[in-house]
Amino acid sequence: MAPHGRATTAARAGSKPEDVRRHNLGTLFSHLHVSGPLSRAELTGRMGLNRSTIGGLVAQLTDLGLVEEERPAGAHAGAGRPSLVVRPRADGAQVLAADIQVDRAVVGLVQVGGRVLTRRYRRLAGSRSPSAVAGVVRRLVDAVLADPLASGRIVGMGLSLPGVVRHADGFIRFAPNLGWVDQPFGDLLDRQLAGTLCGHRVRVGNDADLGVLAEHLRGAAIGHDDVVFIAGWVGVGGGCIVGGRPLHGSGGYAGELGHLPLVPDGRPCRCGARGCLETEIGAPAIARALGLTDVGTDELVLAVRAEAGTRPGALDGVARYLGLGLAGLVNLFNPRLIIVDGLLQEVMSVAGDVVRATLAQAALAAAAEQVIITPPRLGRDAVLVGASELAWQDLLADPAGALFGSRAASGPVSAATGSPRASSPAAPAAPVPQSVGSGTMSG
Repeated sequence: MAPHGRATTAARAGSKPEDVRRHNLGTLFSHLHVSGPLSRAELTGRMGLNRSTIGGLVAQLTDLGLVEEERPAGAHAGAGRPSLVVRPRADGAQVLAADIQVDRAVVGLVQVGGRVLTRRYRRLAGSRSPSAVAGVVRRLVDAVLADPLASGRIVGMGLSLPGVVRHADGFIRFAPNLGWVDQPFGDLLDRQLAGTLCGHRVRVGNDADLGVLAEHLRGAAIGHDDVVFIAGWVGVGGGCIVGGRPLHGSGGYAGELGHLPLVPDGRPCRCGARGCLETEIGAPAIARALGLTDVGTDELVLAVRAEAGTRPGALDGVARYLGLGLAGLVNLFNPRLIIVDGLLQEVMSVAGDVVRATLAQAALAAAAEQVIITPPRLGRDAVLVGASELAWQDLLADPAGALFGSRAASGPVSAATGSPRASSPAAPAAPVPQSVGSGTMSG
């Protein structure tokens, strides 16, 4: 993500010196989290603070065990005083991330910078009740933390779900493909993981919202400010970045692409309506087109790839509906990039020409000629990495407090991730590293 702005020369009115320093410390660490190792000179330029202030902030992060410094590659002892490179420590802090899908659960361990160190997954067989799924996640967490790579302090957990998630607090209003209505799943997991997260809370977000966040921050959408991410496994969801900012809607429920009404009096949808787009392009529709029943998503991926050569055209009907759905997005949002994930990515690989032809016919030419359709650069980890960004919020807002508990459990637990380009200087509860532009100097 590209930083923005310069430092102000005085603290925000009413800010205390400790608030300013906490903000600057979190901002500097956010730069490292988003961009990787940076020299002190680069940090000085990015944050607009003087060298001694940067040196003090780096020293504090070093004392906290979060960063280390080294000479730049190729520097020699007699070559003047090259600016030291500040590098996040791999064992300084780690987070847990979970991706709950309809037929599987994945839990990963993620280090600063978004690298997934290890992951474990299980099929969701039998009951998909919130308590049963929470038990599966608990066992996966135990397996991940038993890995030798789990050597850092765990400073949070983020979790993605394929459902309608309330933006303010991560409450699950509706997850039709899991059969959940009004479930405080984050609270349930907090109880399951008591003692594991060192006082931090589980933060919950929608899978497509987290997918677009991850791809905007670290993947295919870097440098693009108008992006749609389509999560298309069993159901279909959408996450949007518009003008560089996430589109959540007033409650956090925006982007439910799969539940756009498309076919009057069409097939019944699990949401309770009929003729939703999901009924024509979701996993059941893909299986139906291939003449399959009772198959999971992994089997469907293999079936789509196998059928591509032996039954050309089998997925053309799904592809046409997908093209219509994309045309609606193009006309509504005029995105530069549409990232298609999951089973729908497989449909694109075998019937992409049908999808594009339908889009071109149905969308406005001026908008359609700008759009690029691409798979996620982060692959199947896109949503998992996005979930991890929720978990970093406490540490990036207040590194010392998150590690030693002065703020670890304070404030509302929200899936809010802000904007990858937006800033909130000196805000004690700053969201994920969406604002890594400038430091603030106290006068």
